[in-house]
Amino acid sequence: EPDMPIISTSKGVHSETLETMAELVPRILGRPQPMAFLSGPTFAKELMKEYPSGAVMASTDAAVADACAELFHCDALRVYTTTDVVGVEVGGALKNVYALAAGAIEGMGLGTNSAAFLVTRGCAEMNALSVAMGARAHTMAGLAGVGDLMLTCLGGASRNKAVGARIGSG
Repeated sequence: EPDMPIISTSKGVHSETLETMAELVPRILGRPQPMAFLSGPTFAKELMKEYPSGAVMASTDAAVADACAELFHCDALRVYTTTDVVGVEVGGALKNVYALAAGAIEGMGLGTNSAAFLVTRGCAEMNALSVAMGARAHTMAGLAGVGDLMLTCLGGASRNKAVGARIGSG
């Protein structure tokens, strides 16, 4: 259905073209497609246990973002909306790189100071790059930026952090 929004939960860029999902999907479909992008600090296991959580739904069309966010809203999950698709997608992609590095810091036994240093500088770098790509600066200060970065770099259930820890420990 060309009018039915696609909701993407993918976080990253295409390894060969460096396209985000907002760029890739319409190109593959050969037509414009309403889309929304769900991101933020959420581990699936905690969502399933109905632990209080927050996320953000981004779409270039505010009405699409609102309608898609409503599909996920429940007592345990608050979904905010934004039209900053670039910021949400870039934040979701970059936080994985920093999670690998945070895991490596842990694996090398370099301590909490080093992890805090990495996450803090990561926030600044994510903001600078996302703004250069057309995002709004305040997006990285929210759930799709610092929120997702903190969860992925510091949370125990992060796959990327776990891979980094294995790399760091040799």
